[in-house]
Amino acid sequence: MKYTRLGDLLVGSGAITQQQLQQALAIQKENGKRLGDVLRDSHIITESQVIDALMAQLGLEFIDLNSASISSEMAQLVPKSLAKKHRVVPVRATRSELYLGMSDPLNFAAIEEVGAATRRQVIPMIATEEALERALQNLYSNQGTMKAIEDMRRDLDTNQYGSAVRMGEEFQLAADEEDENAAPTIRLVNSIIQRAYTEKASDIHLEPMGTQLSIRMRIDGALRHIITVPRELQMSVISRIKIMAQMDIAQKNIPQDGRINMTVQQENLDLRVSTLPTIYGEKIVIRLLRKDEKMVSVEGIGLRGENRKRFLDLMAGSREGVLMVVGPTGSGKTSTLYTMIDQKKSEEINLISLEDPVEYHMEGVCQVQINDRTDLTFANALRAVLRQDPDIIAVGEIRDGETAEIAMRAAMTGHLVFTTIHTNDALSSIDRLLDIGVEPYLIAGGVRGIISQRLVRKICPRCKQAYTPSQEELELLELPQGDYQFYRGTGCSECFHTGYRGRTGVFEILTMTPDMRHAIHQKDRKAMEEAVRRSTFRPILEDCAHLVAEGITTTEEIVKVIGGQVK
Repeated sequence: MKYTRLGDLLVGSGAITQQQLQQALAIQKENGKRLGDVLRDSHIITESQVIDALMAQLGLEFIDLNSASISSEMAQLVPKSLAKKHRVVPVRATRSELYLGMSDPLNFAAIEEVGAATRRQVIPMIATEEALERALQNLYSNQGTMKAIEDMRRDLDTNQYGSAVRMGEEFQLAADEEDENAAPTIRLVNSIIQRAYTEKASDIHLEPMGTQLSIRMRIDGALRHIITVPRELQMSVISRIKIMAQMDIAQKNIPQDGRINMTVQQENLDLRVSTLPTIYGEKIVIRLLRKDEKMVSVEGIGLRGENRKRFLDLMAGSREGVLMVVGPTGSGKTSTLYTMIDQKKSEEINLISLEDPVEYHMEGVCQVQINDRTDLTFANALRAVLRQDPDIIAVGEIRDGETAEIAMRAAMTGHLVFTTIHTNDALSSIDRLLDIGVEPYLIAGGVRGIISQRLVRKICPRCKQAYTPSQEELELLELPQGDYQFYRGTGCSECFHTGYRGRTGVFEILTMTPDMRHAIHQKDRKAMEEAVRRSTFRPILEDCAHLVAEGITTTEEIVKVIGGQVK
C-alpha cells in the first residue's frame, strides 16, 4: 500500500478543498485530535464521505462490524491491550493473513505493530467509528466476562475465593484499566460497567432470580438482558459493588444507598447505587450519570427550532419568578434543570440548588443534598437558603404544598426559582399546585414559565428506511395535506432489533400572560384553556410532528410516549 496522508488523499479525491484541509490542520494543531475527527467535528466532511474516498482511492473493503460475525478466537490472536491502543478489531484470519477492521486504515503504525505481534500480513478493512467501538467492546468484554466467571468458579471450588471481596481499599476506579492480575470479581464488575457505558445504558439491574443473577441494562428507556451470572457467584458480585459504593456489606436485610466515582475511557462517571432485599438476595440498581457537558446543554437536551428560541428568551428575560420543568418520571426533567442552572451560573450570582440526590456536581453552584432523616427537607432547606442571600434557587422537586408555597413567595420577593414537578403537561401543573394547597394569587404572581417535556426514541441511523405515511398518520400528527416522506427503523444488531437508537426531548413551553394570570386568580379552568389558545403557546404534539417529518422519530413512538395527548 502506498503511504499517503489522509488530507492529501481527500483533496485528491475531491472530497474536500485545499482551503478546508488547511482550516482542519489549523484546528488539529490546537486540539491534537486526529485529522479525520477534526474534519467530522467541524462538519467539513461526513464519516461516510471519508469511507467512500478511502475505498475509491485505496481499493479497500468496507466491513459492517454491526452485522459481522467475529469468532471469539480473534480475541486470542490480537491482545486486548494492542486492539484498544490502536482502536482496531480482528475480523478473520488465515495462516498468513489477518483482516483488521479499522476506522483509520492509514494508521500504518497500528498495521505494522499488529502484523509483528501476529506474524501475519495485515489487510486493513474500513469500519465506522461507532461500529468499531461496539465490536471492540463486545469481543473483548465478553471474553473478559466469561474468563472472570470461570476464574471465580475455580477459586470457589478451591476455597480461595473469599479474599476477593475483602479488597475494598484496593479497588481500581478506572473500569477500563487493564489489570489481568486483579481479582476476578473486580474484573467481572468492571466489565459489566464498561459494557453499560459502551451501550449508553442509563441503569444496570442486577436481579437475583433463584438459580442465577440476571444482569439487565436500560438502553433507550427499555430494559435489555445482557448476561447471567451463576447463583454461587452472586454474593461475591453484590459484595464487590457494595464495597465500591461504601455500603455495609454485613447488612443484607435493609435497603441501602451509595455512590461510586469511576473513570471509563477518560470520561468521569457518577454511579448511584441502590440495594433492595428480595427473597433470593439483594437486588442492585446502578444509575449511570455521565459528567458530560454536552448532556446539560440546550443542544444536548434536544431543544431545537422555535422551542429553542422560546427557552433562551425565557431564560434571558427572567430576573425573578418561578420557572417549572414538568413531566412524568424519566422524561429528562433533571437534565433540563441542570441546563437552566448552567445557563445562569456565574461569579456574580449566588446560585444554590436543593437536590435529592445531587446527580451532577457543578462548579460555581452551591449544591445541597436533601436528607429527610436529619429533617433537612426541601421546605426546611428552602427556608434556610432564603437567609443565604441567594440570587437564584433551584429546587430539585416540589413534593408538597409547603415547599411550593415557600418557592412562590421567594419568587414574589425578587428571587428566580427553578424547580420540577410531576404532571402530564404544562397546564396540568397549575392544577397540581392548586391541588396541593397553593393559593391562586401566589401561583398567578409567582409562575413565569412552564416547560413540559418527554423523551422519545430516535430512529436507528443504520436501519433507517423511508416510506409514504398514511392519511391516518397525517391526521394523528395534525399535519396539513402534502407529499411527506417519513422514516422508520427495520431493526438491526446495532439497535437490538428495535429500530431505535438514542433518545431526544420533545417540548412545549408556556409563558405566562396577563389573561392566564387572571384565569388562575379565578381558578377558572376553561378561562385558562382559552387564554392558552389566545397565546403563542404551541402544544407538544407540534414539536413531535416536526421530529417525525424530519425523520428523527416515528409516529408509533409519539403515540406510545405522549399517548392521550394525541387526538
